[in-house]
Amino acid sequence: MYWHDGGGWAWMAFMPLLWILLIGLVIWAVVRLTQRPSSHSGATDRERAPSETPEEILDRRFASGEIDAAAYSEARKKLAEHRPRSR
Repeated sequence: MYWHDGGGWAWMAFMPLLWILLIGLVIWAVVRLTQRPSSHSGATDRERAPSETPEEILDRRFASGEIDAAAYSEARKKLAEHRPRSR
């Protein structure tokens, strides 16, 4: 029924380690569940991509053929008009 062979000291040494492991697991789970998703776990393209300037986006769209030369020129002019002036 009960172990009377002196094995109680082993449980007394093991139980604090078990509690430390259990508390560490709970802390890890809470931190893991409350963090923002990383870039490889379903983040949108906007969250993943480094920030591009409007001119870089326009250049990329023109280079890929999404917009034609007339639209590109017009957009470049509008961007230049609205660009903040440097001091």
